[in-house]
Amino acid sequence: MPSQERPSDREALQLHASGRPGKIEIAPTKPLNTQRDLSLAYSPGVAAPCREIARDRSLVYDYTAKGNLVAVVSNGTAVLGLGNLGPEASKPVMEGKAVLFKRFADVDSIDIELASEDPDEIIAAVRLIAPSFGGINLEDIKAPECFMIEQRLRELLDIPVFHDDQHGTAIITAASFLNALDLTGRDIRATRVVMNGAGAAGIACLELMKAMGLSHDRAILCDSRGVIHKGRAGLNQWKSAHAVETNARTLAEAMVGTDVFIGLSVKGAVSADMVASMAARPIIFAMANPDPEITPEDVRAVRGDAIVATGRSDYPNQVNNVLGFPYIFRGALDVRASTINDDMKIAAARAIAALAHEDVPDEVAAAYAGARLRYGPDYILPTPFDQRLISRVAPAVARAAMDSGVARRPIIDLEGYRNELSGRLNPVAQRMSAVFRALRAAPKRVVFVEGEEEKVLRAATLWHQSGYGTPVLVGRRNRIAEAARSLGLAECEGFEIHDAREERDRQRYIDILYARLQRKGALKRDCQRLVETDSNVFAACMVAEGEADAMITGLTRNAAAALADVLRVIDPEPGARVLGVTILAAHGRTLFIADSLVTPSPSAEALADFAVETAAFARRMGHTPRVAMLSYSTFGNPSHDNTLHVRRAVELLSAQGVDFEVDGDINADAALDPDLLKLYPFCKLSGPANVLIMPGLHAANIGSKLLQKLGGGEVIGPVVIGLERPVQIVPMGATVTEIINLAALAALAAVDAER
Repeated sequence: MPSQERPSDREALQLHASGRPGKIEIAPTKPLNTQRDLSLAYSPGVAAPCREIARDRSLVYDYTAKGNLVAVVSNGTAVLGLGNLGPEASKPVMEGKAVLFKRFADVDSIDIELASEDPDEIIAAVRLIAPSFGGINLEDIKAPECFMIEQRLRELLDIPVFHDDQHGTAIITAASFLNALDLTGRDIRATRVVMNGAGAAGIACLELMKAMGLSHDRAILCDSRGVIHKGRAGLNQWKSAHAVETNARTLAEAMVGTDVFIGLSVKGAVSADMVASMAARPIIFAMANPDPEITPEDVRAVRGDAIVATGRSDYPNQVNNVLGFPYIFRGALDVRASTINDDMKIAAARAIAALAHEDVPDEVAAAYAGARLRYGPDYILPTPFDQRLISRVAPAVARAAMDSGVARRPIIDLEGYRNELSGRLNPVAQRMSAVFRALRAAPKRVVFVEGEEEKVLRAATLWHQSGYGTPVLVGRRNRIAEAARSLGLAECEGFEIHDAREERDRQRYIDILYARLQRKGALKRDCQRLVETDSNVFAACMVAEGEADAMITGLTRNAAAALADVLRVIDPEPGARVLGVTILAAHGRTLFIADSLVTPSPSAEALADFAVETAAFARRMGHTPRVAMLSYSTFGNPSHDNTLHVRRAVELLSAQGVDFEVDGDINADAALDPDLLKLYPFCKLSGPANVLIMPGLHAANIGSKLLQKLGGGEVIGPVVIGLERPVQIVPMGATVTEIINLAALAALAAVDAER
């Protein structure tokens, strides 16, 4: 991962002070636009849920936000690495925590700063506010008070209480630890660990690793006075629990021959000589913030075989609590867990560790300047921007809560829950979940053209691993093998590879193509050249002949050129037009925009056909179509010859008696805004349109791209519809996710055809 410039104090102050000061606000979730809205949300309507909750207090989860609300509580006695700054100075950090909860797991939270250093007062305050919240996140409270406060609150409350400085750090450290052990071939039971830092985080790390199998006698804990050993005087109960029999008295002595060093202490605590004294392939987690116990550069200078992690984002392997706490609370809240126990923490650590083994989506790599992120010594943890964390960690936590008996609302369909979580932050993932479920039930053979490309190989691997079917790669066999080896896929397991120059069937394909094109000016040798050198033509022949169910192409070639290749072999469906439909999911709604790919200046008849085909496609995707035939005018105002073909298309659709709502000509703002629609009581749309038929290719292409870039939404497509056989064309330079999504839609068309 590349180094990133550290933000200046001035930049940070400007961000916090600009616009509305701070980082959070409260937003309503119900409409408050009319007198009736107000009557339902407040007086007199609010009395109804009050009475129901008074009758059964568990109904507070059904009628209020409690089940998705966490209190972030601090007294400011241990703010970051800055010490006791007081409650007011801790507020920027606590607001930041609230932002992270929302950004990464859609958990709402309110920061509460308490003006007390008395554990009893803090315990009493949190106990009294607890009915408002589904969970309590304790933050930046110094040790040993934090131990007492958390332990007592866990005894008093029936909602999760989680001190993130302790357990969040422990969980992410444990995940890093598991992967570092895996990469260095170590058994946790035989591994020797030195922990420097006996505060809340250090002790929590040791306790969790011991719960996962680390031997008590092989773990040495050090504080500012040296090794915590049997017989040392003046130890509190939390330190004494980790005292061991050892002759080592200093950190330097403890480090000799050890396998793992974990630091949660101070800058410069570890020297190069200490690192040199460690065992072969040492594991070094130097997590003091903002400056580590020893820098990765200093480690590398003496031990090139080391795996190094820090707490900083400008080095590889950042141990960052944001990988854990949002998703741990998400899973705990969703099953209404009464606590967060060791089983749930271990499940979270294992889920985070496992995700680092998977291929990293292009969208995640893009957040790190396109760096190559692959499981290994410099990538032992997922990045905070990996959207898969929510669907991996939260379900693991929820499952562990259910298995350990602390869940009060078990989740029956965990797979459905995973899909719901994916869609919570990524609307496209939500829309595609049903498609992927259908493919797992009926896997398909999909031809991945451009099989020599790294992205295509990664997509094909994911296709096979996800159980969607068999990926069929088209390309030069030696180059595919070489690219696969560079990705660690030496055997191309689960793939089929077809090199047109070596295929026995190529003569049959040549004959088929010649029969199609001989009266369009093609000679036999032209058809031979196309089959042997044009992978799109070869792949289309495979699909046309039923030797594959669908194909995906376009990564390295213009979409129009790719479609022209395909049309040499595969015809449009009888009576249909080939078009491109862009799917946009944004702000809680899904739009289908046509035609964004094929026809530059469609006639009225073409627009009418586009509406019929796009409405049918929207239905197949689970939506009831409401079709707007768009124009720059709205019902003739202003009137112009350029709008006549749109109005004529509406007349044609009306004459056909189509089974979906359609109207136009209509401007985009009126089509999408229910208040503007009310100005036209004669309009046949019962609500905002979800299918937008553009008057021409320019408008469709430009509009869909503007919405994608400026609208904050997620886009699939353009999706090709109207061909006799399932073919999809990705945009040039598409991500692996885009390739998979369009391949899935192609395969789904094959499933539908079989039905």
